[in-house]
Amino acid sequence: MAHTTGTTALRHALRREAPATLGILADAQDFAAMRRYRTFTFDDHPAYLREAERLLKTLAADGTHTTVTLFDPEEYAAYCAQTGLDPDTRASRTRYTAEIAASGVRVAYTGQPVDELVPLLVKAAVRHATREYAALLLDDAGQCADCGRDIGRAAFEQASRAVLRILDGAGPGAHQLVCSVPAADEQLLAVLRTDRTAPEPARLDSAEGTEFLTVLAAGLARATPGGLVLRTSAPGTPDRLHGWRLDHGRLVPLTEAEVFNAYCTDADTGEPLPPEPGVEYRAGFDLAPDDGRPDHH
Repeated sequence: MAHTTGTTALRHALRREAPATLGILADAQDFAAMRRYRTFTFDDHPAYLREAERLLKTLAADGTHTTVTLFDPEEYAAYCAQTGLDPDTRASRTRYTAEIAASGVRVAYTGQPVDELVPLLVKAAVRHATREYAALLLDDAGQCADCGRDIGRAAFEQASRAVLRILDGAGPGAHQLVCSVPAADEQLLAVLRTDRTAPEPARLDSAEGTEFLTVLAAGLARATPGGLVLRTSAPGTPDRLHGWRLDHGRLVPLTEAEVFNAYCTDADTGEPLPPEPGVEYRAGFDLAPDDGRPDHH
């Protein structure tokens, strides 16, 4: 009996050393798609989310590091068809969850309520998809017919130089850069936030920075139209807005009037909007000597 008790205690102790991953069905439509499987026994999406939150709290209270990922029923069905797994088993669902968490998007659970955790997870998934699509566009750019350089690599280097020059030119403060690039299937949108409290050289060593540069580089490599805007906030001064447009693989500064029109015009209706209080609309500054030009001919 003592040996059995000791073995059970060791098993429980070892189980607490194992991390956990939970796949969540974020919306009611995905939840309804999973109800076709007999072994998926949940029948109410709000109740399912409440139980998911209780489970996450229990795991956290036990000291288990837990991550959460999005469970996509369509991708799950395709995964099972490709691997030959029976989709109507818990084992298949847990295997799929583990594999997508290892290779895709996951968010660490740190005690967030589920109504905060799900939007955070969806946002992370959208950013991941944007980065993957932009990277695919860069890979498909090929080589320059004139100089033989890899266009995608050259565009990424060009984007890096341009953004660093923009941040250096903006000086100290809290900066938010937004880049918008049209693509065949969707509008690519990336946001970069960085806070420079001292006049030190700007750095782009975060995952958010890589994502932003990839989207901008995709626009530069494909020589598509697009735009980049910078908002700088600093204590005791009005926010400053600057803008640039993508023009044949270059970043061209907008004039003060163009920046004002871009922010003070409804994108859907074209109707004028009132200026934002406490904001200065300024021209984009010159990126010389590089000027956002591509390295290849």
